Amino acid sequence: MTDFFISRRHFLAGSGAMVMMPGTTFAAPPEVLVAKIAQAQIAPDSYPPTSIYSYNGQFPGPMIRAKQGERITRELVNDLPVPTSIHWHGIRIDNTMDGVAGLTQEAVPPGERFSYDFVVPDAGTYWYHAHTNSMEQVARGLYGPLIVEETEAPDVDRDEVLMLGDWRLDPETAQIDPNFDHPMDRSHAGRYGNLIGTNGRYGYRLVARQGERLRLRLINAANARIFRLRLKGLIGWTVALDGMPLETPVPVEGEIVLLPAQRADLIVDVTADDGGETMILRFDDDGQWREQVGFDLSGSIALRSTPPAPLSPNPGMSPIDLERATRLEMRMEGGAMGNMPMGRMNGQMMTFREMVASGMYWTLAGVAGMADNPFARLARREHVRLKLINDTAFPHAMHLHGHHFREITEGQQGPMRDTILSLPGDTIEIAFVADNPGKWLFHCHMLGHAASGMTTWIEVL
Repeated sequence: MTDFFISRRHFLAGSGAMVMMPGTTFAAPPEVLVAKIAQAQIAPDSYPPTSIYSYNGQFPGPMIRAKQGERITRELVNDLPVPTSIHWHGIRIDNTMDGVAGLTQEAVPPGERFSYDFVVPDAGTYWYHAHTNSMEQVARGLYGPLIVEETEAPDVDRDEVLMLGDWRLDPETAQIDPNFDHPMDRSHAGRYGNLIGTNGRYGYRLVARQGERLRLRLINAANARIFRLRLKGLIGWTVALDGMPLETPVPVEGEIVLLPAQRADLIVDVTADDGGETMILRFDDDGQWREQVGFDLSGSIALRSTPPAPLSPNPGMSPIDLERATRLEMRMEGGAMGNMPMGRMNGQMMTFREMVASGMYWTLAGVAGMADNPFARLARREHVRLKLINDTAFPHAMHLHGHHFREITEGQQGPMRDTILSLPGDTIEIAFVADNPGKWLFHCHMLGHAASGMTTWIEVL
């Protein structure tokens, strides 16, 4: 994909200066999240500010931090011209607080309020984002970080949250492209942006000391982009994925791959000498490695000589009993160059052409979009093995609400996650314990795919 600023003489090719966060336009108390239109300097300073959707006038939204086991209360005030709701991504909370408009609550109309109140059972890196017309509202800026701190913090010098994203902006005006119905986005790889940044800005940089040990919380908040990352001037270990601690920290060797909505907690040591390059690199659309986050070195401290200790486990991380697990199967079909001759939509069988006329390009288990009945009804604490068959020409980031699962590979159970990669033509299997009662969404987190058919739900009784 052509870089946003190629028409402006490769403005983004250099390292660039840090773009400052725009000032908050509404001084909301911390227990209130006001969804409203605001201005943000996403593009470099030579461009005008971008009109966005925001929480409390900030982009990303305000940092929410809590201790494991604490209660979070936030009142959503909708000052947008459209309905909205908030999903607390990855948090295993009460179903009524999950924020899915049309399934767990009604969308909050303009001028109205809704109170969210839940306990956070799991420590880790999470985020919150709009879950009404998510493809557009998340792309316009409705998201922020949610950090749940361990009762025993790891031995690091500093904790940094890095929300990776991309935005499709007009190259002249720096305003968000308002066309969210383009068939190419919905039927191919999703809505990719032409400007890539971190924490709502291009050219994001941190100051660090040589020898410093940092915890980096990486969150992929992009609409569809898969981030491929490398460390330079840093050595690191992955200590958690999607909020769930690994039994043993895993050295970072080669690439870090983050799907939309996935998170990775890294503990890194700054090893570059003064004047040496220290950065997180990303693999770009044109096949080049470019700076995603830069580090300016200032001073030094003694480098630690041992790897980090594992994080404390969260509750409910026991392996799944695969022998007694209920077996389910879901086939993904459709999209450009895909295989979907017919599918069920709104309770009726339709041809692919008929579904496309209604903006639907994908099916899960033969159904396009939300159905009145769930894909599966499960007893509470039922162990489940779900086979996912990707009969499409594109990758998908499959996300299950209210639960974490493990990928099953040759009988071995992988780390717990809430979002997983399904590659074209591949079959994968995930397993989980249905221990959280309620109606839970299961969808592709390439949000254009979800909006165009790849959305279903399960019910835990």
